Amino acid sequence: MKKVLIIKKIHESGIKLLDNRKDFSYEVVENLETNFLINKLQDCDAVSLKTSKLGADLINAANKLKIISRHGVGCDNVDLEAVKKKKIILSITTNASATTVAEHVFFMMLNISRGVDTYDKNVKEGKFINRNNLELSKELSNKNILIAGFGRVGKNLIKKCIGFDMNIFVYDPFVDEKIIGSLGGKKIDNFQNTIKEMDYISLHMPLTDKTKNLINMKVLSSMKNNSIIINSSRGGLINETDLNEALNKSMIFGAGLDVFEEEPPNPNNPLLKNKKVLLSPHAATFTEECKERMSKETIQNIIDFFENKLDKSKIVKL
Repeated sequence: MKKVLIIKKIHESGIKLLDNRKDFSYEVVENLETNFLINKLQDCDAVSLKTSKLGADLINAANKLKIISRHGVGCDNVDLEAVKKKKIILSITTNASATTVAEHVFFMMLNISRGVDTYDKNVKEGKFINRNNLELSKELSNKNILIAGFGRVGKNLIKKCIGFDMNIFVYDPFVDEKIIGSLGGKKIDNFQNTIKEMDYISLHMPLTDKTKNLINMKVLSSMKNNSIIINSSRGGLINETDLNEALNKSMIFGAGLDVFEEEPPNPNNPLLKNKKVLLSPHAATFTEECKERMSKETIQNIIDFFENKLDKSKIVKL
């Protein structure tokens, strides 16, 4: 019998997949203390992992561990060198969250562009009569958007952008121009030059040594002063100090952040008080439907692995 350690509770739909199997047992743990986890990991065959850190000390203690199934797509909470050294499979939920994250990105784009929060506040504060004094909002129609990273979320987002008659540009060195063109976008090769003409930038890239601080003062200073940047990928893609300065100096119009360089963010992070930023607590996937899909896919990846039928596209290349 294979033992699955579920670190942090997942949606019951995933649990039910294991309840229906006689060849799997499982345990759900909420305690993240190192010694506790080391003890639990010693005899488990698989791990379901959300956003908790799984460092080398924990991985090395898991003598029977064959697969780590991420409840999500990011892997920056896992020590990849330790995983590679022990020849452990690392899988991700490739299909579950694309629609949900794309919707959240579009919600942020519309909210910032149309000043929804300002309108709502004014009406509730009895200032309806002052509506003609409000700053005019921005339309999305016929605006330029750069989708940086063209995985499943990017491909889902492009459909929504087409529906709003936007001009869509895509930066992703690993995706063929024909694929991007067939979906309604135009592939660009020079990120720095293209960004100067964009009204919206949406980031969908992994955090690596090459992409860390991709959006810095050099990039921000070249952007249009009415541009909006959205990050629902990884906080480290944006230099937060530079972003705050660019917003305060009106170098760009606004920003929407679902992710931060440090999570939870430091209470002294100036972006938390910046009125030009729309924030959410890494919650782009927080819908009932998405959590159900992610839970099922996380556990199904484990089952498929032990049945030798795990889709290769769900395995992280190390």
